Amino acid sequence: MYFGCRSVKMLGAVAALAAACVLTAPGAEARPDVVAFRGDYAPGTIVVKTNERKLYLVVEPGHAVRYPVGVGKAGKRWEGVTKIDGKYRNPAWAPPADVKRDNPQIPAVIPGGTPENPMGVAALTLAGGGEYAIHGTNRPNSVGGFVSYGCIRMLNDDITDLYQRVSVGTQVVVTR
Repeated sequence: MYFGCRSVKMLGAVAALAAACVLTAPGAEARPDVVAFRGDYAPGTIVVKTNERKLYLVVEPGHAVRYPVGVGKAGKRWEGVTKIDGKYRNPAWAPPADVKRDNPQIPAVIPGGTPENPMGVAALTLAGGGEYAIHGTNRPNSVGGFVSYGCIRMLNDDITDLYQRVSVGTQVVVTR
């Protein structure tokens, strides 16, 4: 199975695979932290705060596991509520039309597990057709920046950790 990550209003795109999509940001290090967390979210909820470039997995009232993330670049950011509708290890990637238009040299499909694949080691697809995902990356220095076509990008160690902690149906809340 392969997924396209795109921009627009949903959760989206990994597309930072091309230099044209990447805004350099200081590299983030994998090491999720348990932190104090405010908000009226049930345990198990994923909350992405795009302005902070952080993803929080609520573990109990008042506490969450925090991960650094890359989020949508200008014009590609969105907010809303959705759910995880799929979990995949080493997914193949098919660039969506807007990514292909911006980077016509990209192949139609990049096999999973290859160094060129921008999905990294795992992807959690979001409800709405599988076009948007929380996923790993082949560009770790992009994590922490406004870099994608809408997808939420994580370090491979972090997506591996999150992948083990959540299931299909997990609620995802994206805020600015």
